[in-house]
Amino acid sequence: MFSHSPEVVYGWVLVVSALLTVLYFFFSDVLDGLFDVADHPLFSPQLILSFFIVGSAVGLLAEWYTDWASSLVLWLAIGVALVAVLLLHFFVFLPLRSAEASLGYTDADLEGALAKVIVPVPPDGFGEILISRKSGAVAKAAKSANNEAIPSGEEVIIVQMENGVAVVARHDPYHLSI
Repeated sequence: MFSHSPEVVYGWVLVVSALLTVLYFFFSDVLDGLFDVADHPLFSPQLILSFFIVGSAVGLLAEWYTDWASSLVLWLAIGVALVAVLLLHFFVFLPLRSAEASLGYTDADLEGALAKVIVPVPPDGFGEILISRKSGAVAKAAKSANNEAIPSGEEVIIVQMENGVAVVARHDPYHLSI
């Protein structure tokens, strides 16, 4: 290919794509805006670079350890690289992309949330509430903000979080008291 042996071409493609992968790793936040032109997940830089790395590595190894024709080695490298990239896309990148939204929360995130009392809250003690979230239900210890008893099954709003304990008040959707 262009007066160079296939081993040299595969080697250079491998080295350049590996260096570009390292650069992309460090500068991906800056470079992601440049690659938004093709808005399809199969055209992401990490998949394109993976294609070239796998293809050039397979081509280089096949040229070294087999006596096959260079055109057959090229088609083998392209095929293996396509399979590897598709597997990488469907079994690594898609699950990671869907898991990007964190399931964690902080106490500050719970303030203002609605909850249901599951253990009655006495006027001067602690009860328990259940907060329904997208990631599941969370039970928290609770105390009354107005020092009033709140029965089980009552809907409350979390006014404040104090050291992991929810300070709650009855929730009345028809009455706003500021």
